[in-house]
Amino acid sequence: MSVSPGLADLSRLYQTEFVRSARAVGVLWAVCTLCFAIIQVVILVQPSWIGTTDTRTHRAGPPLPSGTMGLFEVCMESDWPVPDCRGGLSSLSPLPSFQSVAVLVGVSLWAVWTSVLCLCLFRFCSAATVYKICAWLQLTAGFCLALACLLFPDSWESPEMRVLCGDSVGSFSPGNCTVHWAYILALLGILDYAILATLAFVLANRQDALLPPDAPDVTAGLLMSA
Repeated sequence: MSVSPGLADLSRLYQTEFVRSARAVGVLWAVCTLCFAIIQVVILVQPSWIGTTDTRTHRAGPPLPSGTMGLFEVCMESDWPVPDCRGGLSSLSPLPSFQSVAVLVGVSLWAVWTSVLCLCLFRFCSAATVYKICAWLQLTAGFCLALACLLFPDSWESPEMRVLCGDSVGSFSPGNCTVHWAYILALLGILDYAILATLAFVLANRQDALLPPDAPDVTAGLLMSA
């Protein structure tokens, strides 16, 4: 059955606008993925997952040490402007109590950067396939980061934490310390991964509807040509 020219033009116009919208959303998704991949590096290396609070100054007796702690490094305040830090990512050896957390964050970092590298596949594979690969990688990154955020408070009962936060520290009880911005950023990252993965699945499911089967495949390389 033949299609009227007016209906064909209307369908072509609709497809053109749909492709432009998909391109805009896809570019935004790719930029957000790259930005959070960089933030994930900051989450891993910064010694600001937990630190002391000001309440320690009101305690009787000798003052408790002041500083912050990350997965690889402990930084104690000193008389110098620069804190005295022990450990570091250069040694590739996380603190003993946070080894499992560091491994999970590392796997999450690998997954999200692999999804960034997969953006190059838009030149060689269908857009729907690339979106699905990235979505599963981002779900993996979010799942590992969620486990890391759950295990981190459970690992507080350790010698390193007792030195920094006092003897009252325990699992899910930070003692004289409180969580700092790196841990909060990791919690927000879980939500970010869920949003990015959901958006990638939506974009993948919409790719087949962009153009009819007999039309040239202009969606492959959509992000690279934007």
